[in-house]
Amino acid sequence: MTSKQQHAALTITVGKKHLDDLKNLEQRVDDLIRLCGRLKHENEELRSRREALLQEHTKLTEKNRMARSRLETIIGRLRAMEKG
Repeated sequence: MTSKQQHAALTITVGKKHLDDLKNLEQRVDDLIRLCGRLKHENEELRSRREALLQEHTKLTEKNRMARSRLETIIGRLRAMEKG
């Protein structure tokens, strides 16, 4: 094999390796793009769920406050009845 042929064979081998590397890189970039899309969607769902939970928490906190107030009123009446 002449040096030109050796050089051509080496160039083809190196070129193929670079092409394989480029294909692998392209696949990894595609995978990352898909992952980013999934994470964005998941993040939107989590934000929505968080907002719903915050609203539910606010409602439950208010119900709890109202129940406590009623109980305090009832306890106050019972104590007044005991003394009276």
